[in-house]
Amino acid sequence: MTVRAFFEAAKVEGVQSPYDTIHLKILYPAQIPDQLEKGRVIEPANPEKAPFPVVIFFNGYNCDAQQYQWLAVKLAERGLVVVLFNWITENLPGVISLTPGVDFEKMKPTIYPTAPTALALPALLTKLEQLQNQGVLAGMLDLQRIILGGHSAGGLVSLTNADPRFFPGVVASFSYGASSRGLLIIGYEPGTILPLPDSLPLLLMGGTRDGFMLTSSELYDVSPGDATLPVARTFQEAIAGGRNDSYLVILEGANHFSIVDEPDSTTVTPSLDLKATQSQEDLRLLMSEIIGLFIDTYVRHQPEASQELEQLLNSANPLIKSFERK
Repeated sequence: MTVRAFFEAAKVEGVQSPYDTIHLKILYPAQIPDQLEKGRVIEPANPEKAPFPVVIFFNGYNCDAQQYQWLAVKLAERGLVVVLFNWITENLPGVISLTPGVDFEKMKPTIYPTAPTALALPALLTKLEQLQNQGVLAGMLDLQRIILGGHSAGGLVSLTNADPRFFPGVVASFSYGASSRGLLIIGYEPGTILPLPDSLPLLLMGGTRDGFMLTSSELYDVSPGDATLPVARTFQEAIAGGRNDSYLVILEGANHFSIVDEPDSTTVTPSLDLKATQSQEDLRLLMSEIIGLFIDTYVRHQPEASQELEQLLNSANPLIKSFERK
């Protein structure tokens, strides 16, 4: 399926200019006509799989949205619309950075989990409503089937906001390299694992070579023991389960940046990560297949996808160290 993209911008209420603007890239399944209409610069959407469920992806800190385009393309090829975005703002005091928009005030022990923690999400949802009414995707979006996904801090945003109390259109969530450990600097006790909303299908993924899970221990005053423990503890302690639609997948040889196309060594510190011991390309292909089948199973309710997902996770694949479901 052909994938095309266009750009948009959205304002975040309550943030001072010039740091109140989000820049979006929206990828969608396109239909390329035999003869493109003269003067048209955006190809029409392919209506075959419309209305399209929408994936909103939250990047890690200082990870450009373009670094996740490989995943967005793979998901759009399956018939999804995918929103990537860049937001440069002062999310941490005194630090201007690319951010997924964690609301640290709402993450504090006195507030969490009674309020949403995604600063950018309301603006993104408003923009999607506008796109549903005009433009190349008009009438083709299924805003009652929104999936939140993310990497690192963006993964935490996707998991903590997969809550229909706050965002009724959100129906599932996935993450890579994310845990719900409570930060010491906002008031949590050492070793705290924050509870996650537990009413929607969740997919948590981590890698055995995730050095950031090891080197970030000073932020939480706890030694993780190994690179997978924070993600595993999140799955074990933050989710009650009981519906068999929550998954933990540990990828053998994957590091913190296995999900990005190429980490930017000028804005992040790849040296803090461990070296991946498996092909990054093979790991990304596997990630996209797991995520795609997870969405096809629990959002699009395709019975064959459920069988394929189970077969994939239960196969003797050297890239899959372990998986759990509850």
